[in-house]
Amino acid sequence: MTGFRWFSAVRPRKINGSVSLPRSGLGVNAPRRPLVRFAARFISREANIESYELDKSFRLTRFTELKGTGCKVPQDVLQKLLESLQENHFQEDEQFLGAVMPRLGIGMDTCVIPLRHGGLSLVQTTDYIYPIVDDPYMMGRIACANVLSDLYAMGVTECDNMLMLLGISNKMTDRERDKVMPLIIQGFKDAAEEAGTSVTGGQTVLNPWIVLGGVATTVCQPNEFIMPDNAVPGDVLVLTKPLGTQVAVAVHQWLDIPEKWNKIKLVVTQEDVELAYQEAMMNMARLNRTAAGLMHTFNAHAATDITGFGILGHAQNLAKQQRNEVSFVIHNLPVLAKMAAVSKACGNMFGLMHGTCPETSGGLLICLPREQAARFCAEIKSPKYGEGHQAWIIGIVEKGNRTARIIDKPRIIEVAPQVATQNNCKKKKKETHCVCTSGGLRNPGLGYPSLPGGLES
Repeated sequence: MTGFRWFSAVRPRKINGSVSLPRSGLGVNAPRRPLVRFAARFISREANIESYELDKSFRLTRFTELKGTGCKVPQDVLQKLLESLQENHFQEDEQFLGAVMPRLGIGMDTCVIPLRHGGLSLVQTTDYIYPIVDDPYMMGRIACANVLSDLYAMGVTECDNMLMLLGISNKMTDRERDKVMPLIIQGFKDAAEEAGTSVTGGQTVLNPWIVLGGVATTVCQPNEFIMPDNAVPGDVLVLTKPLGTQVAVAVHQWLDIPEKWNKIKLVVTQEDVELAYQEAMMNMARLNRTAAGLMHTFNAHAATDITGFGILGHAQNLAKQQRNEVSFVIHNLPVLAKMAAVSKACGNMFGLMHGTCPETSGGLLICLPREQAARFCAEIKSPKYGEGHQAWIIGIVEKGNRTARIIDKPRIIEVAPQVATQNNCKKKKKETHCVCTSGGLRNPGLGYPSLPGGLES
């Protein structure tokens, strides 16, 4: 594959003192370059663009007609296309020296392929998206986080290598390309380094639309990943990022389109939109690596990441993969503040309340034992993992026919922007029951809604 190459080698590491493979030395608790430091960049869209020496009218999102992972082929069409590549719903686990080696093929977030020797498995994924925000640097970070999320959904916390795929629009001027491409690449590279891995190559091409993505590869021992097929009745569904990113970025663009803005200005202010957009951007750029590590700690049974098919589409896909006869029932939808009201004002054109609204670099949907869910939600908010991590119990796993649904009137959990919440907490600390930590406002009740069967997390 032709393209750029930034690093000539990846340092090897040892597994059980015998097999040497490329691997970062960083663990899930290793120090990271905190994403929150980039929050100060978001003074205004025009000021941020001008800081890159681009014209203040420049919009990265104008170089594509589709946004983020909203470019996906419809789920039912995709499943039919993939039928010829995978004949059986469950692929046979393989044997190596008497040990069972699980195999995961087409249909889920990654492939898990047993290697020919060493009792190891290759875990690999590829993904790409179109621009969803106008900041080139942050778009690079988001694209990288989106690729890595497929590994994290398998409980994999270490990535051995990444490649970057970049299509740059031939409609850009030379000056715009010279400014934008390095920023996108730097953002992608910084996110990879935060994940403890490196980008060793990739492919760059001219294209009518901007395309951003990559490949993430790792080699694992069986205890380093969690197969997404072991949910049991009584499990609880946990989500680690709020929904509504597609709505937030869409209405942010409507600020420049009076006829669209006029339809929603009675239910949301410009400040609300700017805060939701900034929160969406930070959430999309945030890695799901901490959640992946905690999946092992709290004995997760299955997981997937929420992207282009929306929470319901990905929940349905995960349910179909289960070995046990179970179904998922979603009772609560954590949504970026004000975005549920915006969606309703638009006649639910986004599908947010129905669970079909696309997300980009969304959170992990995790099936956890009932007794572990509350502890997971509390632990992920700990300051030791950095700022911004959240989690909510949103549903249950019950005996069923491998389907997923959202109840008729789900509870909408309004998720306040964390930057605004931190400022508010400082002002009203003595007047509220909030717990203020270096990770921001922690409302003990927010992440733990009531669910059927008397479950209180």
